[in-house]
Amino acid sequence: MSTTATTQHKLLIANRGEIAVRILRTAKRLLIPTVAIYTRSDATSPHVQLADEAAALRPEDVDPVSNARGYVDAEAIVAICRDRNVTLVHPGYGFLSENAHFSSLLAEAGITFLGPRPDTIEAMGLKHEARLLAKEVAVPLVPGSQGLLEDVEAAVKLALEIKFPVMLKSTAGGGGMGLVVCQDADELRRKFTSTQERAQTLFKNGGLFLERYFASARHVEIQVFGNGLGHAIHMGERECSVQRRHQKVIEETPSPFMIRHPEVQEKMCAAAIRLCKRIRYASAGTIEFLVDDMTGDFFFLEMNTRLQVEHPVTEAANPGLDIVELMIRQGVAQHDSDAGGLPPGELDQARYMVAPNQKPLHAIEARIYCENPAAQFKPSPGVLQFVELMKAEWLRVESWVETGTTITPYFDPLACKLIVTAPTRSEAINRLLVALQDSKIYGPPNNVTYLRAICESDAFRAGNATTTFLDTFTFIPRAMDVLSGGLETTVQDYPGRRIGMGIPRGGPMDSLAFRVANVLAGNAPGVEALEITLTGCRLFFHVSSVIAITGAIARVTVDGEQVDMWRSVIVPAGGKVSVGTVKDTGFRVYLAIRGGFPRIPNYLGSKSTSIGLGGYQGRPLTAGDHIALGNCSPALNEQHKACPPSMVPTYPTEWVLHCLAGPHCDAEFVTLDGCDEFFSAKWKVSSASNRMGIRLEGPPIGWARESGGEGGSHPSNIHDNGYAFGTINVNGDTPVILTNDGPDMGGYTCLCAIVSEDLWKIGQLRPGCTIQFRRVTFAQAVSMIGIRECYFEQLSQVISGSEPPNVNVCHELFTASWEPSLQDPKLHVIFASDPRPMVVFRQAGDSAILVEYGERKLDFRLRARIHAFETELRKRDIAGVWQLAPCIRSTMIHYDPAVISQSDLLRTLIQVETGLPDSLSEIVFPARRITFPIVLDDRWNRQALERYMRSMRDEAVYLPSNIAYLARNNGLEGGADEALQLLVSSDWLVFGVGFYDACPFLIPVDPRCRLVGQKMNPSRTYTPRGAVGIAGLVAAIYPIESPGGYQLFGRTLPAWQTWGKGRGFSLQKPWLLQPFDQVHFEPVTEEQYVEMESQFDAGRYIFKVEQSNFSMSEYNTFVASVADDVERFKERQTRGVASEETRERELSAKWMANKQAATAQEPAGSEEFSGFEGATASVVSSLSASIWKVKCTPGTTIKTPEDVVVILEAMKTEINVEAGEENVGRKVLGFGKGVREGAQVSPGEVLVVLQ
Repeated sequence: MSTTATTQHKLLIANRGEIAVRILRTAKRLLIPTVAIYTRSDATSPHVQLADEAAALRPEDVDPVSNARGYVDAEAIVAICRDRNVTLVHPGYGFLSENAHFSSLLAEAGITFLGPRPDTIEAMGLKHEARLLAKEVAVPLVPGSQGLLEDVEAAVKLALEIKFPVMLKSTAGGGGMGLVVCQDADELRRKFTSTQERAQTLFKNGGLFLERYFASARHVEIQVFGNGLGHAIHMGERECSVQRRHQKVIEETPSPFMIRHPEVQEKMCAAAIRLCKRIRYASAGTIEFLVDDMTGDFFFLEMNTRLQVEHPVTEAANPGLDIVELMIRQGVAQHDSDAGGLPPGELDQARYMVAPNQKPLHAIEARIYCENPAAQFKPSPGVLQFVELMKAEWLRVESWVETGTTITPYFDPLACKLIVTAPTRSEAINRLLVALQDSKIYGPPNNVTYLRAICESDAFRAGNATTTFLDTFTFIPRAMDVLSGGLETTVQDYPGRRIGMGIPRGGPMDSLAFRVANVLAGNAPGVEALEITLTGCRLFFHVSSVIAITGAIARVTVDGEQVDMWRSVIVPAGGKVSVGTVKDTGFRVYLAIRGGFPRIPNYLGSKSTSIGLGGYQGRPLTAGDHIALGNCSPALNEQHKACPPSMVPTYPTEWVLHCLAGPHCDAEFVTLDGCDEFFSAKWKVSSASNRMGIRLEGPPIGWARESGGEGGSHPSNIHDNGYAFGTINVNGDTPVILTNDGPDMGGYTCLCAIVSEDLWKIGQLRPGCTIQFRRVTFAQAVSMIGIRECYFEQLSQVISGSEPPNVNVCHELFTASWEPSLQDPKLHVIFASDPRPMVVFRQAGDSAILVEYGERKLDFRLRARIHAFETELRKRDIAGVWQLAPCIRSTMIHYDPAVISQSDLLRTLIQVETGLPDSLSEIVFPARRITFPIVLDDRWNRQALERYMRSMRDEAVYLPSNIAYLARNNGLEGGADEALQLLVSSDWLVFGVGFYDACPFLIPVDPRCRLVGQKMNPSRTYTPRGAVGIAGLVAAIYPIESPGGYQLFGRTLPAWQTWGKGRGFSLQKPWLLQPFDQVHFEPVTEEQYVEMESQFDAGRYIFKVEQSNFSMSEYNTFVASVADDVERFKERQTRGVASEETRERELSAKWMANKQAATAQEPAGSEEFSGFEGATASVVSSLSASIWKVKCTPGTTIKTPEDVVVILEAMKTEINVEAGEENVGRKVLGFGKGVREGAQVSPGEVLVVLQ
């Protein structure tokens, strides 16, 4: 057939997933234009991107469940065909592939269905009719009913005649659905009606028929192809006996049974051809037979009038065969020629007349499903976090998945198929084992290890597997099941990510307890393990495993028996581990399992769970999760390993955290008295704390200035700069310890940073406890590294039994304390000498130095100098320096103090700066100009502000409209409209990339468009993805949903793609922008944005990128030309800022007064509960929180330890308060004083009184 003949057609693939991709591959080779169809959940699927055109199914339907039914909406698909001038439709398998109505609709529209005629589909689709047609041409039938059963008694009568066991089958069913095995008459009577009803529900046809059930049988099918004119051929057999739930798992050709009995195959193929010729079959089809393993007798089961899932097995065993191509050619012939089908000469039977025992190739296919074999093959939807499929000459992969693909619950969970070929069956099995071993599909559970177990079994290797083989096949996964995830149980590793760019570090909040747990379990200290927050989890272990549990004290049981923490524990196969609620002090528990979780992949270098990234599915564990384990088994006669009591830390309620002053702890930002008060205060940990930051409550900060100038109206505001890990960041008037999932860049002052070796303590800070920050010297901070190393060295020796614990070392690690040390955070200052700016080198903890340039004014020349400074620094490739974080007028140098000392690094930094030229006015930066669509004053940002006003603060100068505030703050007479016009009138220069997930910090190139605004105080807890906002002079594009304090004015596409999809992104670099890119905003409507967002998520949106340069000389010339305009603009801006700052001080004072008044009210907790006669016990609050729900009433009996009596709200999370094992059987008498929904409670206060 000529290329011209095919290119005149257009092919629509009425399917999805791997089969759509496979059909597209052949169509592309034949140069046929293609159309894909897709539902909302498939918008990012490969078939959508591979096709020449793509059409959405039911685009108005926002319900994902009903929208997913679009693939079976025959009328909608035919309408798309008409609209797109489609001439051919390939239905694939499933969905409408055997739907006679769909085929008829296409025929009426003049479109060729690549399959048999509608009457053939209908006749063979009704199994009782198919049996009658088979009988006409002497195709052997399974003993059973000749037509549909009239009623249950007729079924019982026939069953007694043909003998039990029998199969009750739906005439319209398939794929094992609508099939029930009955062993006797009673079971048949019990199941008849329900099977009939299920068939009616599934197939809209309740007709049933009966067949004899052969317990020891094989499933063998014949691949056939007909031209619709009476000519048909077979292409040999496939054996599909390995099935679970009557659905195929492994298929192969030739059949191992037929290799031993080639005469049976010859008869079977002849019978199949007789049936095809009888019905004048057209296109590809499969005739399925049941083969008695004992006698070799075979019986017709059904005909599948479509392409089979397993068709690649036949293609692989017959090199050069492409069944999809034959289907297309047959369809073109039917459409274009009077003959109506392929000529017999193109369907040559001789090619396939090789006996099974003489075939030169053996092919085996394994289907990889996202399902859990240990839970009755329950489908397992979720994100595939890592996909790497093996490549080999002998391996064919049919797949639609890649890293980042979401397996939805709406469709069959088939991920891919592996098809191997080899000269012999034994070699093919070995190759399949290699392919299964080397192909990595990590994410929700799948059946890869199950398939490997099958291939390794004696029965399969010997070719003796029958259709009931898997019914008794024993498979025990090396895995654990999550029975309950508790409040927040996450996978973490140590030290987490160390990339910068705003990529969350993650890792354990208490790295000390985490590392000890791993050592006790027999792992390297940094291996991934579980972090359990406050309320524990329950786990089921399929195999014997060595675990260790450390951290805050909680009740831990194995199969109901309490075990000690801070020691290794051997969990038996089938054992259940329960971690209770953390008791009086501390906040987190760590559970390490020997061997870790090898099938949880790294994301950007770490397995840690952080803000939707990494870990297991990017989230805390929840009931039903199934986690594969590593080499977790105990050694023969293994002894428990314990951490001696003297090496176990204690967790107080009053903490001292050692810190280094800086970068902003000086009189320029905070008064001397303010600094003294900050370090002498005992700060209370707020219930609003989490892994992103520990919020603190205490005295007001003694600011040394009234505002942050260009950085923002609040004195805490500064130009955005890098943040050190563990810094105390003052957000408005709220100090926040930036922890493992906190930002690495932003626009707030940082007064001090916790020394690295004290950071483990923040993981055990419980809401309600207090903190005092104590300044130490850098030398003292570094000395703690040695103390920690000594601790772990001794711990290893103690565990190995080679040395007893040294009490002094333990005492020094956990209780070491130094007298407060006053220090200047400025490590060095290079004073200004025109034209060189002043440079200040500021201490930022013990592993970072902040290098600041010039006055606290935005100046493009300063940013150019920073760029030149970093360029020279990178040339030196300094050992220990792992990240540079440039922003508005500074860069943060992150380094490892164990590799390079602060003094040596500082000396190098000074040398680099002093070696730069005095002036960089002629420098030119290579850059790109990238266009971003933007919706101005969008509904999503307005909704975020409404949430803020309801939950955070209802009166502020920037409320209810950020945009109206920006207009007033900048003295714009034209109000919000003028503000929005200015915001899109200039290109924006990317000054820095960081904060969260490579968030870009932008400055308008045109100084007349540089609006200023303060940061929201307090910050929002929610910001939409893609929101664009301003703080100070800086704008940012929020990459994900997150907290934030910028004044929002529009929404665009994020410059972040988690899985690296789309042009400009990759898995190794899932961000788009870099410093000195120029961003151009192009206004669009909300409707246009929604469509663009869908394309972006699919990886199909293409940003307009223009190569450019940024010339400082040209920029300076432009600025000089508009100097007068800029001066007038700034005058208006200055007046506006002054007016709005005055208003904000008044509103802020009012807000603070209301907060203090609320805090001063009597707490809701209880003093005594002696007023309750018979009271013997109580349930108390374990932390500062509010009561969200009371879940019991007086008289309620506690039935299980997991009975929830109260739900608290803290850390923006609901916390179940369980009754506990000690209270089982007790009754609720009443509640603590003031306990009611909405009330505040403190640690230790009585919630529920029991008798």
